[in-house]
Parts: sequence; structure tokens; C-alpha cells
Amino acid sequence: MDSVRSPDAAPVPVKIVVAGGFGVGKTTTVGAISEIPPLTTEAEMTSAGVGIDNAGHRVDKVTTTVAMDFGCVTIDRTLKLYLFGTPGQARFGFMWDDLAHGALGALVVVDSSRLDDSYPAVDYFEQSGLPFVVAVNAFDGALANDLESVRWALAVADHVPVIAFDARDRLSVRDALLVVLDRALDRAVSNSRS
Repeated sequence: MDSVRSPDAAPVPVKIVVAGGFGVGKTTTVGAISEIPPLTTEAEMTSAGVGIDNAGHRVDKVTTTVAMDFGCVTIDRTLKLYLFGTPGQARFGFMWDDLAHGALGALVVVDSSRLDDSYPAVDYFEQSGLPFVVAVNAFDGALANDLESVRWALAVADHVPVIAFDARDRLSVRDALLVVLDRALDRAVSNSRS
């Protein structure tokens, strides 16, 4: 059997999870790069969330993801990424296992001005063993803390990439997802050697 892919073969589907705390830019990340109109499960925020859901400096946030976001992007003729964005609030955390099932890796989106909201996502992927990248969203084009401070504050291991990106910018999101793919490939190669 010939192991070379046919030039007209369908791209290999790869599942990537886009995770993080509430209001960090997960929905924006998926929407910025998806080649289809993204599926979102946004619901209006109500007064019941006051004091529970804190979007930080984003006072204009009026909706929240209650199930997931979904989008896809073809990287090249051999690879297509299917992006699954998680809800950010702890009360929807029960969905994370289902969303992460079968994923090759994860992009953990972080707001560097609200690092406390990032601990659950980082902990989840450290415990699951799924390769992940910490992507610090540059709200308004700037980071509240430098990347080394973010790494230290979140106690992220040295082998986990911590990068800056802009969730609104398609090319920036693409570059962040390519780091996730590199991380997953590194993991696969090291596992095959053991």
C-alpha cells in the first residue's frame, strides 16, 4: 500500500480546543480565523451573573458562551483544524471533558490583567496530559504583564510555550495555533521514541 497521500485526498481533520476563563477572548479567537461562520452558543448575560461573572476591563461584554464555539480552518491541503471553544465559567466546566475528548492539543487563552481566572484552565490541561500552549491575549494591543511574569504567576512548566497574540487578528491566531500543532507534534515524536 502506498503511504504517500494522493494530491486530491481530503485534509486530515485535527481537533484543537480553545479554552480559558470567562471573557478572555475564546469566541473572538475562533471567529477571527474560522473559514466558516462560527457556530456560537452565546446567551445574553443577566443580572443573575452580577458578582459571579467578571469580564474585567471589558465592560461592554453582554453575552457569554454557554456550551461551545465551533469553527474550522484549513491550514494547507493536508491539514484542517476543527476548533472547539469552551465556556469560561466554572458552572459550565462539566462540558470540558467532552469538548477535549479526541483533541490533539489546546490553546489556553489568558487575560494577563486577570491571571486568577486562568488557573482552572491551566490546571485542567496539566492534569489531562493534553499538550497545550498558553496564549496571552493582547487586549487593546498591550499586555498587562510580560510573558515571563505570566509564566511565573501561573506556574507554567518551562516546556509549555507562553506566547502573546491578538485574538482579533487572523494571522496572530493562525500563528498561535501553529505553536499548538508544533507542541502536539513534539509530544507525538517523544512518545514514539519511548
